[in-house]
Amino acid sequence: MPFLGIGLHVLAAIFFAVHAIRSGQSLYWLILLFSFPLLGSVVYFLAIYFPEIRHSRGARQTLRAANRLINPGQELHNARAELAHAPTLQNRVRLASVLLDAGNVHEALPLFEKAASSPLGDEPHILAGLARARLESGDAPLAVETLEGMFERHPETRRQPEQMLLYAEALAAGNSPGARAAFERAVECGNDVAARCRYAEWLLAQPGADDRQRAHRLFASIIDDSGHWSRFTRNHHAAWLERAKVVMKGGAAAG
Repeated sequence: MPFLGIGLHVLAAIFFAVHAIRSGQSLYWLILLFSFPLLGSVVYFLAIYFPEIRHSRGARQTLRAANRLINPGQELHNARAELAHAPTLQNRVRLASVLLDAGNVHEALPLFEKAASSPLGDEPHILAGLARARLESGDAPLAVETLEGMFERHPETRRQPEQMLLYAEALAAGNSPGARAAFERAVECGNDVAARCRYAEWLLAQPGADDRQRAHRLFASIIDDSGHWSRFTRNHHAAWLERAKVVMKGGAAAG
């Protein structure tokens, strides 16, 4: 049993070390993780990993989907009430995010713009939310500009699949020649299911046969990987998996 405990500590340290390398964290974290696996993992989780996943689009959507099933409309009501009671930056961003996830882009956009113009408004999750709102409102060039500004101020965000996928989608929406490289980068950052699916869908819209073949390989990789997913992972990626299956089924029927 002590051996098992030590093994788990080391595995946790390795997991967070891989995350640190991919997200461009300081070398200090690697030294801490491997010098003190348990303590280092706990500190890294609290200081870096948890704040990142808490603000990730996937985590927010999963939690909000559950909340909407339990009590539809309550999250939006609470977010409005909290902002009215305490007009803080955090509450403004929370309401903007809830509105954006609910499809209310036109109300979310000015909230994100006001948050981003504040003295503390250059946080990556705020700028990414602003870029997403601008993209979904139809202003792809301004979304690209917002994300490029974020990359310049926070270089580590170039290594995050979610941010790079948003950038690729903004470039694609503006028919930019850089879209392909951005999609490739998004997939390379973490082999994320959403990135693979969205890139594959973009490739299908391109005229070349090579692009269509690459798209089908990406869709197939999602379906193959799903056989090893946990129940939580399968539920989390259900929409992407279904999109991949629909395309592959259509391709098989056409063949």
